Amino acid sequence: MEGILAWFESIKADFILNFITKDRWLLLAKGLGNTLLMTVYALLIGVVIGIVIAVIRSTWDLNSSRMKNPVGKFIFSILNKIAVIYTTVLRGTPMVIQLLILYYVVFAWSSEGLLVASLSFGLNSGAYVAEIFRGGIMSIDKGQFEAGNSLGFNYIQTMWYIIAPQMFKNVLPTLANEFIVLLKETSIAGYATVNDLTYAGNRIRGVTYSPFMPLIAVALIYLGLVMILTHFVGKLERRLRQSDNR
Repeated sequence: MEGILAWFESIKADFILNFITKDRWLLLAKGLGNTLLMTVYALLIGVVIGIVIAVIRSTWDLNSSRMKNPVGKFIFSILNKIAVIYTTVLRGTPMVIQLLILYYVVFAWSSEGLLVASLSFGLNSGAYVAEIFRGGIMSIDKGQFEAGNSLGFNYIQTMWYIIAPQMFKNVLPTLANEFIVLLKETSIAGYATVNDLTYAGNRIRGVTYSPFMPLIAVALIYLGLVMILTHFVGKLERRLRQSDNR
């Protein structure tokens, strides 16, 4: 019994040292806010880039053999090659290396680590989102394109009014899971001196020389966020399945 009490007092003292003393919990709160901001910014950037890349690649895949204008076909072939290189490089190199290159080389003059990190995560996410959208577009039956033509729609109108709504419905759960992955990836933002959640935990650990409590707290916060997001993704998937059965 005395051993249990001693262990409890030790945990209590460790908790007070790491979080209560000098209001160190505020570091975690600020880090959490920065983590969520980076995730949202990066997701928005990734979705915009992903849509552009997916449209270029899917258009080339679906229509390259039928393009009659040689100039337009040449321009699209160049854009498609650039899109392929972009997705290959961004998906094939470590995220932390991309972050370091962007922060210490491309934007070495900038002190806005949060914005640079958000851009870096967004560029990386864009490569994955592009493949998600492209897969969604390519999964739509080609008869849908023919239906658009029969209604008098051009290619852009067919994509916007017929293909895009079906594609978004198909890829929405996968896109939501990409948001969860992106949230966890931001844990390396400390390499760009961004005071994110992980960096805040390390700062507390560096001051108190007590690694257990701050690192466990960071892990539990991430776990809680992921569980909440996973719950909503699950609800979204169930609603989509129910709408398909109607």
